[in-house]
Amino acid sequence: MTENVQAQLDLLIKRYPELKVCKESIAKAYKIIEDCYKSRGKLLIAGNGGSAADAEHMVGELMKGFKKQRKLSKDFSDRLIEVSPEYGKVLAENLQGALPAIALDGHYALSTAYMNDCEPLLCFAQQVNGYGNKGDVFIGISTSGNSKNVIYAAVTAKAKGMKVIGMTGEKESKLSDICDACIQVPQTETYIIQELHLPVYHALCLMVEEENFE
Repeated sequence: MTENVQAQLDLLIKRYPELKVCKESIAKAYKIIEDCYKSRGKLLIAGNGGSAADAEHMVGELMKGFKKQRKLSKDFSDRLIEVSPEYGKVLAENLQGALPAIALDGHYALSTAYMNDCEPLLCFAQQVNGYGNKGDVFIGISTSGNSKNVIYAAVTAKAKGMKVIGMTGEKESKLSDICDACIQVPQTETYIIQELHLPVYHALCLMVEEENFE
C-alpha cells in the first residue's frame, strides 16, 4: 500500500474512530480490488434496498472522476480525434478514466424476466454468471449478511474463480463465511450499519483512485 493510499485509510479511521476494528479488513478488501484492476478485471456489486443504492453510489464513484479529474492519456485522446476530428475533440476533452464496475440491481428487463421465468432469489447470481470472469470481484452489501440473493451471487462468484468482498454489520453471517474479505462494521441496527458503510466504500474508492490516477 502506497503512502497516499495509506493516508486515505488513516483519514477514514481518524474521522470514524469506531471503524478502527475494521482497518485490517478494509485494507484486505482494498488489496483485492486493486489486484483486480491491475489485471484489468471489474467489480460486480449488489445489495437490497438501501444497500442497492449503496451499490449504485459506489459504481458512480468508480466509473468517473471522484476527487480527481482522471484525464485521458494523450494516446487515447489522439486516437479519438483521428477517428473523428469533430466529435473526437469533445470526447478527448470530457471523457474521464474509469474503474470498471457494474451494480446488479438496475437491469430491470433482465431481472424481472429472470424472476418471472426462473427463481427470483437468483437474479443477482444470474448476472454474476453472465458478467463474471475469473479475476473479477463480487462485492455483496448486506446489513445482516444473510440476504439470500446476495449469498447465491457470492457462491456463484466463488465458483467462477472470483474474489468476494462483503460489507455487513458486526455479527458473523453466512456471507462472512464465504468472503475473502468481510468488512463488518461495529453496529447491529440496519440504518446505523448503512451509515457506516458509506464512509467505508468512499474510502475504498478514494484508495483505488489514488493508486490508479495521477
